Amino acid sequence: MRTPCINVCSIDQAIGLCVGCGRTLQEIGDWITLSDDERNRLMLILPTRLQAQQTFAGGSRQGNLNAEQTA
Repeated sequence: MRTPCINVCSIDQAIGLCVGCGRTLQEIGDWITLSDDERNRLMLILPTRLQAQQTFAGGSRQGNLNAEQTA
């Protein structure tokens, strides 16, 4: 099973995403029960989440993450 985990498991409390893989706690917990299609869909958006998390480390990240999640 593919996983985005890179063993850097720390949740950014400001936005609720893992700083290593970009998943939420819910997504991490659900990972093994998700279908292949659901995991693949998440794998496609995680790089965008991680980039937004790094780019907006000191600013307003939540608005950008909400926009990404509705795409």
